[in-house]
Amino acid sequence: MKKIIFFSLLTSLLFCLAGTGFAADPAAEDATDRTLAALESPKSPVAAEAENADKDAFKEDDFFVDEVKHAPVAVVSAPEAKESAEAVAKPVTAKSKPVAAKDASNAVPVGDKKKTEVSSEPTAQEMQKRWKALFSKEITPDSISYVVKPGDSLYVIARKNHTTVDLIKKINALKGDNIYPKMKLKIHTAPFSIVVDKSRNTLVLYSKGAAVKKYSVATGKKNCTPVGEFKITDKLVNPTWFKTGAILPPGSPKNALGTRWMGFDKPAYGIHGTIEPKSIGTQASEGCIRMLNEEVEELYSLVPTGTKVTIQD
Repeated sequence: MKKIIFFSLLTSLLFCLAGTGFAADPAAEDATDRTLAALESPKSPVAAEAENADKDAFKEDDFFVDEVKHAPVAVVSAPEAKESAEAVAKPVTAKSKPVAAKDASNAVPVGDKKKTEVSSEPTAQEMQKRWKALFSKEITPDSISYVVKPGDSLYVIARKNHTTVDLIKKINALKGDNIYPKMKLKIHTAPFSIVVDKSRNTLVLYSKGAAVKKYSVATGKKNCTPVGEFKITDKLVNPTWFKTGAILPPGSPKNALGTRWMGFDKPAYGIHGTIEPKSIGTQASEGCIRMLNEEVEELYSLVPTGTKVTIQD
């Protein structure tokens, strides 16, 4: 009896489940159709929402990729860009120095052909002033005050200070060669130099680059006096002239050397006196520099051996 009841209930349950399944199938199919229709419709809220979601997703992805691939770019104005380019092209080195404003204001424009005028011709007034200062007892930047020491002589003092005994005596008004310890002497220490201009037949004496005195001279015939820089290597009073084939003693009317000789480091050339005073100012010698006897004696007393002589056309 119990088995019959159990099978009856089981059979009833199976029939109920089958009916429910058949009833649900049309409803599910209907719901699916409505969803598809809504998605296919352009005005459907669901479709619009899905489209917006896609667009937002695209924008986010695009922004993220751009940030990763591109570095920030600074905006530079035209002048700043030019300065930056110049800075790259011309990097500052350790030796670079800033230019002061006053230097920039005094800068000479490129292409400006204006030259500084420098007078190469000393004036007679300037030379006279320097000549007077040379023999004054006042100590100048070109001289020193020397205190005589035991054992000193004028020759020793002159050698020490690259000057001449005659110049020391003349500056200090000494009558003879006698000096004594603790005696004060003015000694001219600035070096002398000589410049001979063949085109003008002049000789200018310089002291430390400043013109002191100008002399008129005679130079070589047909411009034969050599050009260049020389040094006085020997000095003679009343020289003997050893002419080819003859020896002419001092005082001889044929001795063309006159009363003084200052020989150069170029053999057979030098500065000397003359027996032909009328030739001064012309090209008349065999290549040496001729001076009037009284003037060559004066120059001789001032310049020591080693003095530089420049001869120019």
